[in-house]
Amino acid sequence: MTKHHNNKEQAILAAAKEEFFARGYDGARTTTIAQKAGVTHAMLHYYFKTKEQLFERIFHETMGMLAEGVLEVFTHTEKPFKERMAEALDIHFEAIRQNPQLPLFMIREVASRPERFAVIKNVISTFAGNLLATMQHDIDQAVSNGEISPIDATTLLLDMVSLNVFPFIAKPVFEAATGQDLNANSKFWDTRKQENIELIMQRLTPSQA
Repeated sequence: MTKHHNNKEQAILAAAKEEFFARGYDGARTTTIAQKAGVTHAMLHYYFKTKEQLFERIFHETMGMLAEGVLEVFTHTEKPFKERMAEALDIHFEAIRQNPQLPLFMIREVASRPERFAVIKNVISTFAGNLLATMQHDIDQAVSNGEISPIDATTLLLDMVSLNVFPFIAKPVFEAATGQDLNANSKFWDTRKQENIELIMQRLTPSQA
């Protein structure tokens, strides 16, 4: 596969990601994607036969980016569990920060096209299944060593996702209420991320008898 081919494909994927996240599957137009990518409509369909195929590629790659960094953290078993968990929270938050439209996009797609949930579910379940199995093993080991309080891996993962995702879902409401432009306020996001990490660290810290 040539460099030129790869460059064209990546340009199409970048334009498609922007279009899908901004307009949703139904609102996205392949003609607009082709125009933004600097290719003809025919060339777009040479690389991706259907709009559905392009959508699934975008979703797989975006979710993969979110999950793989977190999974990688838990392979470093030489580090204490709390340290790895803090790193995972940081990586997950920053991945969403780079794709801030993703949470609302997923909610809109599930609500407007329930049949599309099958695609989303398949992608998420693959990554989540691997992550949960790894996390539960490490949690059990850390609990037995007295490092952390007992917690179910599903609960911990849900806590992490809830804390990290909600600020991006609530962003439009918060901006409307306060008049702030959070896109221009990096300190807000840095503080929010640290607060999330500290909340999870407090939950994991064993209580004093």
